[in-house]
Amino acid sequence: MTPEDILTGAVIDEAMLTLDELARACAVEPRWVELRVEAGLLACAAGATGPWRFASAQLVRARRLAALERDFDANEELAALVVDLIEEVQQLRARLKAAGAD
Repeated sequence: MTPEDILTGAVIDEAMLTLDELARACAVEPRWVELRVEAGLLACAAGATGPWRFASAQLVRARRLAALERDFDANEELAALVVDLIEEVQQLRARLKAAGAD
């Protein structure tokens, strides 16, 4: 998959993705996703039996992980730490906005 083939957009629903769909959307090999799941950096859907399924929110996380690893040559643990911090900042901003303290 070339960079020209990659679509970007906002996640607007809670669709479930297969391992192959998630890998394809992130322009990575399925083994890359498997390794991140085994390391606890990505999460499968709760109670998933059989083939792995991923919530659409994991797509955002996986794309961030892949971009950090690729663009900054970050190892997987460092990339996950950065993604955790980005997600925490987003949650804090949402709480401030909800409290009316933009």
